Amino acid sequence: MANHLLEIRDLTVAYGAVQALWGVSLHVEEGSIVSLVGANGAGKSTLLKTIAGMIRPKKGEVLFAGKKLSGLRPEDVVDAGISLVPEGRRLFSRLTVKENLELGAYIHRARSSSKDSLERAYDLFPILKKRSGQIAGSLSGGEQQMLAIARSMMSKPSILMLDEPSLGLSPLVVKVMFELIESLNRAGVTILLVEQNVYQALKVSRHAYVMKTGQIAMEGSGEELIADPDVQNAYLGTLE
Repeated sequence: MANHLLEIRDLTVAYGAVQALWGVSLHVEEGSIVSLVGANGAGKSTLLKTIAGMIRPKKGEVLFAGKKLSGLRPEDVVDAGISLVPEGRRLFSRLTVKENLELGAYIHRARSSSKDSLERAYDLFPILKKRSGQIAGSLSGGEQQMLAIARSMMSKPSILMLDEPSLGLSPLVVKVMFELIESLNRAGVTILLVEQNVYQALKVSRHAYVMKTGQIAMEGSGEELIADPDVQNAYLGTLE
């Protein structure tokens, strides 16, 4: 039986009178990369924010390692082992790289091992060690994204949720970013990925879900969805 580290059951979310998610159910197996793909406004970021405790659902459950997360504060969700790297990175731009990383270990269970976590972050992202004393806002776009991911890793998550990690990056840096995502996964981090670069996301994913207007429209392995004519026509264009 598959080990469902994260399970979403019948999740319904609304912003006032506007419904954003309609009975969404999905699961993420431990040790996997799972992608959520779809057009802008499909509800992907809303789903991540709901899992992270930033939005309260009208209905449904979020289960992590078999325990209900629904109703927990965002900091408690991080403490439980789920960390979100939001779209736009949200760095403390006037603080140094090292100060941003240290703030990532603010939760109780991460504080005692913050020095080890810092060294691990530098091992995973050597450029950040070189830039440790540099102001975060002066980094390149790719370096800022690496810092945002490394800062989330400081909380020692079991699941890392990435919201549009390749947004605004050059094609060469996008390639590096996906290599880093695979490297993190090989290091034992389960990843839930929201990404507009559908082909790259499906390529690295064990399983993926296609969202459309707040619902799951399709699911399958990354390979299955890449080969699906409907997915190709809607999101991939002509593949060489």
